[in-house]
Amino acid sequence: MSRPAWSKQEALDLFEKPFNDLLFQAQQVHREHHDPNAVQVSTLLSIKTGACPEDCSYCSQSARYDTGLERERLLPLDEVRTAAHRAREKGASRFCMGAAWRNPTDRQLENVIDMVRVVKETGMEACVTLGMLKPAQAQRLKEAGLDYYNHNIDTSAEFYDQVITTRSIEDRIETLDHVRDAGINVCSGGILGMGESREDRASFLNTLANLKQPPESVPLNMLVRIPGTPMADVPALDPIEFIRTVAVARIMMPDSHVRLSAGREGMSEAIQAWCFFAGANSIFYGEKLLTADNADAAEDEAMFAKLGLTPLVPEGCRLDEPADSEPRSVSA
Repeated sequence: MSRPAWSKQEALDLFEKPFNDLLFQAQQVHREHHDPNAVQVSTLLSIKTGACPEDCSYCSQSARYDTGLERERLLPLDEVRTAAHRAREKGASRFCMGAAWRNPTDRQLENVIDMVRVVKETGMEACVTLGMLKPAQAQRLKEAGLDYYNHNIDTSAEFYDQVITTRSIEDRIETLDHVRDAGINVCSGGILGMGESREDRASFLNTLANLKQPPESVPLNMLVRIPGTPMADVPALDPIEFIRTVAVARIMMPDSHVRLSAGREGMSEAIQAWCFFAGANSIFYGEKLLTADNADAAEDEAMFAKLGLTPLVPEGCRLDEPADSEPRSVSA
């Protein structure tokens, strides 16, 4: 039997708990629903960088801000194939691809579908983030074998217009509905430390938890302050508050994978360890998250060994078998 919808006050009450009590509750929920020592590992590749027409105040890829980022065309298929094989060899079970579009055209979507098929050949799960989708586009991605679609709601409905004005949070939720209706797993989270209040963080998690079905994957990003963006000088969020948010997300969405995403390269091992204890059980693995630096892979391996964590291989992945095709040389 499903739980009744969360209220904003219930979410805020969780945030207000003493830290030890909150983490104890989160760890109990985590152990009930997940292996406490297994972490799902994903790799993220930017397949089309820069020149996005949106005005997201945190983003280096917006065409509205001068961040020094060079505009790049869609990556060649062979380059995606090579990157996917490299990610598989390093232990990733999910390969995510991001394109800086407001919404893809049908022609652009067909190019991405070829990339999804290349990823699926490796035995990994495939995930893409392409902006807003029409119902028919979501169905095409499902038919191509896409496992996850990422579309973050970013923040609370109340704070949303302080971050983005070129689309609404309702637009984002509409795309999530199209993805869900097509039978694709939903990946949706947001960014912390953009100047929002604790009430906003509670409302943000409340929105995710009360979707028709909570996202299977919930990425929680710490704001990476990028020179040239309107949020370049926003004060950093207290790490304890970030850990609290992880714990509340775990309690409110017990079946979801809660992912430590952007900003992890600036977190100490101790902070990350507390996040894992609070219920985080997914990370991005590799040198880059679209355009932002990510934690070093060797450092992650050492941290996993120190904490006794092991990479999770989701059901359906074929990482113990040879990939269906060997990577070919990258086109010149």
